[in-house]
Amino acid sequence: MSLDDLYRQVILDHYRSPRRAGRLDHPDAHADGSNPLCGDELSIDLAIDGGTVTDVRFTGRGCSISQASASMMADRIVGQTLEEVTELSHRVKRLLDIEPGEPGIDPDRPGAALGDIEALAGVRRFPVRIKCADLPWTTLMEALGGDAGTG
Repeated sequence: MSLDDLYRQVILDHYRSPRRAGRLDHPDAHADGSNPLCGDELSIDLAIDGGTVTDVRFTGRGCSISQASASMMADRIVGQTLEEVTELSHRVKRLLDIEPGEPGIDPDRPGAALGDIEALAGVRRFPVRIKCADLPWTTLMEALGGDAGTG
């Protein structure tokens, strides 16, 4: 199986079986995002305690890329400090070629640095899909009141 096939399977798995889908009853942070170019929509709820994300849920509708990216994001950020979440968001934007620089992944060890999120690297070959992959990360930073790039 090629790396592209593996990444395709990872994206489809997150799309078909999203992690942390749903809503929080009383979120500490919330944001709604959309991609007007394709109609993808996403809402993110966050529970934050002492500067650490303790829970996250998302709802949305859209393509497999945007929904899988949201699932990967939600699966990864619980237990991380807000600073770590912001740094992760920047790394993903570098992975998607939205921000300059290297995302810090090891091409000889797929998934070792960013886990399933590295499957989004293949989206770079399809520029119209980059905003789909970035939608959850931009919405996350809006929920946190931060600035993680323009997406």
